[in-house]
Amino acid sequence: MGRTILRRLGSFALTLFVASLLVFAVLDLLPGNAAAILLGTAARPDTIAALEQQLGLDQPGYVRYLAWIVGAFTGDLGRSATYGVPVGGLIAERLAVTLPLAALALAIAVALGVGLGVAAAAGQGRAPDRIASGLAQVGIAVPDFWFGILFILLFSTTLHWFSAGGFPSWSDPAAAMKALLLPALALALPQAAVLTRVTRSAVLEVAGEDFVRTARAKGLSARRVLWRHAVRNALVPIVTIVGLQFSFLVAGAVLVENVFNLPGIGRLAYQSLAQRDLIVIRNVAMLFAGLVITVNFLVDLAYLWLDPRLRRA
Repeated sequence: MGRTILRRLGSFALTLFVASLLVFAVLDLLPGNAAAILLGTAARPDTIAALEQQLGLDQPGYVRYLAWIVGAFTGDLGRSATYGVPVGGLIAERLAVTLPLAALALAIAVALGVGLGVAAAAGQGRAPDRIASGLAQVGIAVPDFWFGILFILLFSTTLHWFSAGGFPSWSDPAAAMKALLLPALALALPQAAVLTRVTRSAVLEVAGEDFVRTARAKGLSARRVLWRHAVRNALVPIVTIVGLQFSFLVAGAVLVENVFNLPGIGRLAYQSLAQRDLIVIRNVAMLFAGLVITVNFLVDLAYLWLDPRLRRA
């Protein structure tokens, strides 16, 4: 078990290193002079050269990469050329919106997706199965930003239950959570639809195993067989999807944050890309990559806990 975890840790560190190289190289190879783009077409050559020196663009690539990595370990991610503030503080401020949004969306997706998936499997071929499968098809077909527009039209413009966008800050937690509810629901519904189908398939597959039939033959109630044997042993594929969904919800919130005018990390990435703020883009891209790699690592550990056979692999 300990050796397996050490191997996974080594793979985790190597993947992070390769991801950092790719993120740096891709942004470094973008066409155009970032300093000239930031200053505009009317900028003088000496002004552009001064900004290049300030941003470190006049240094060789390997020097800039090492400076970036060392800065990341010491908490100095550089200074945004657009906002004029430290990138670390800027990202932390935006994560204070995006992480609660993603966590709330994931909680809604898991509650709806697992609940509907188990109901569909328990009522296979009957009304609960048809209703849950139909809802899942609708959820997969409709993109999250379209749900967001529909929610604004219905709950904000027509019913006036929620504001159409914006974020009031965490000084008023109740108002902040209310502002995140509609965007979280818009993000959650497509993910809940995917989770419904995965849960239904996984539970039905396990329900056909010999140990489940044995449990039924012993006279256990249908509810106990379902939750204690079928659902519990179907958790590996469900955990896989949930792990992937959390990283997707953080990295994929760009459109929904723009629809609801939320000052999150996705909106920061979009604005920085439009303004060619390379320092912010690089750190946000690495944050997304690191988040995906970390979640996958945690999912691997969850496998080891859920399935003892993997500990001997």
